[in-house]
Amino acid sequence: MSSNRSDGAAGRIATVSSRIAYENRWMRVREDAIVRPDGTPGLYGVVEKPDFAVIIPRQGDRYTLVQQYRYPVGRRLWEFPQGSLEETPQADPLRVARTELLEETGLLAGRMRHLGHTYVASGYSSQGCNVFLAEDLTMGRRDHQAEEQDLVSRTVDRHALETMIRDGTLKDATSIAAYCLLLLMSVP
Repeated sequence: MSSNRSDGAAGRIATVSSRIAYENRWMRVREDAIVRPDGTPGLYGVVEKPDFAVIIPRQGDRYTLVQQYRYPVGRRLWEFPQGSLEETPQADPLRVARTELLEETGLLAGRMRHLGHTYVASGYSSQGCNVFLAEDLTMGRRDHQAEEQDLVSRTVDRHALETMIRDGTLKDATSIAAYCLLLLMSVP
């Protein structure tokens, strides 16, 4: 994972030093001493995690959501299926999407379309997200991971999905952004 990303902003903030403050098998927290363009020193904490996939399973105007307990916020959340492959963090995004869809919902997609890539929280994390639309769905064999043993799925129509977003029943920002991307891409 890169310690100094720029995308055209080279020289705006210079990294003076970098150290790993914390690391486990899922993430790394890096602390960078920096110098801003005006010479002012500063400090950045960066959470490094591999990119993941979020999958919008759609059959006609019906969408499959999953709900599971999310420890960091201390509550169960509705969201589109999403995740990464712990054993192969740099795996092909399409492979990640197909694997996560099957693990979390038991669904197989006859057609997968990549809608785009977004950053999850670019103010403090390098993690990105590949958004996929999954269609021509058939039921396969669900294979929950240990962290997903409380996961349940539910299929809702477009009106119900949008109501869940509006009334705060669906609060997962990645899922909301993915749905917005789907709408903006005008995918029939």
